Amino acid sequence: MSDQTGAERRPTAGLRGASWNPAAVPAGMRTSVHPLVTADGAQVLGYLHSRGGEKSAVMIMHPRELLVTHYAVPGLVAAGYACWVQGPRTVGNDLRLEHEIALIDVAAGMVALEALGFERIVQLGNSGGAGLFAFYNQQALLEPRRRITTTPGGRPCKLEGATMPAAAGFIFLAPHPGQGRLLLNCIDPSVVDEDDPCSADPALDPFASANGYLPHPAITRYAPSFIERYRAAQRRRVQRIDEKARASIAARMAARNRNKSGADPVYARRGAMNAILQVWRTDADLRCFDLTVDRSDRRWGTVWGADPVASNMGAVGFGRVCTPESWLSTWSGISSNASFERCGAALEQPVLLLYYTGDNTVFPGDVAAIYESIGSSRKTRLDIRGNHHGHALRTGDPLGQEIAVSRAVEWLRS
Repeated sequence: MSDQTGAERRPTAGLRGASWNPAAVPAGMRTSVHPLVTADGAQVLGYLHSRGGEKSAVMIMHPRELLVTHYAVPGLVAAGYACWVQGPRTVGNDLRLEHEIALIDVAAGMVALEALGFERIVQLGNSGGAGLFAFYNQQALLEPRRRITTTPGGRPCKLEGATMPAAAGFIFLAPHPGQGRLLLNCIDPSVVDEDDPCSADPALDPFASANGYLPHPAITRYAPSFIERYRAAQRRRVQRIDEKARASIAARMAARNRNKSGADPVYARRGAMNAILQVWRTDADLRCFDLTVDRSDRRWGTVWGADPVASNMGAVGFGRVCTPESWLSTWSGISSNASFERCGAALEQPVLLLYYTGDNTVFPGDVAAIYESIGSSRKTRLDIRGNHHGHALRTGDPLGQEIAVSRAVEWLRS
């Protein structure tokens, strides 16, 4: 179990996040790039890693990251499986990411794989890719006329006209409950003014000693009553941002309706302007600092680093800059459709869930809820020591990435 002794538990310097080790790339593996046009006319790229002749393919995708060199690729290809890494249309930022639209990018890759002749396609969702594939599967299994027609922000998403082949199975690797549910757990609810990033309600401040926080390596302990109030306040803050996002969209649409003739330049500008939300302080999950809450093998600190005040106040973090539409679709734990809570029951195919026990983004309570939500009777959960990216927790530990890939290969063969 976890302790707060700290430094020896941090990932080894120089490790490459979720990227592969070049020395592990098997002889004969080739990568081809496939330009695709989606059902709604967008241009995206697919990357096929293979040695030729494979009958089965594993598709890897994240809604906002380009995982061309994902660490699972070399081992899967060496075991006889082609790997297709699908590029999303929104790479590297959350500004316009709407999950309903991202499903069309997934569909383009699935159609391409079928056209290439693969007989079986398994989707591997790592981290945020897991919620994306769960959402895709829910919609793919529906008759087109029953699919979602608009995003939570009201944008038509054209899923009814898209060809959406279903996967034969799923590998969920270090999955979180969905990007919105993730943010609901780590957003700082002590913010009292969204236009003032330094505003704070002392009674909800996660980094106040009066509430139980002490700088590492001292021991942080939050009282159960504080945790309960904190979680309720997190939901209230997300609800406030939801309301702000919907009001912004409504104002823009009202301006467009008022200026249908196009003759009023003032309303033309207001109708064309898409607001940008700045969401401050999104790195404050209490479980990252009080390691007795939802115990695991995790180290102290967050996925963004060991200085929580800097990561919570700084420029990096989840969902920091987004449009009202992308907030509602992706980062709102209340409004987003892309969560296991909403989509897990539709997973009827075989599922392998691989959980890293030292993950400080996905916690034991989260992964238990994810596994419970999965509707398939053919589901398997395996726990592996490692952090969110499968790095060793201590010097001398085996690399969690390698264990995870070997378990995935065993499951695929079975």
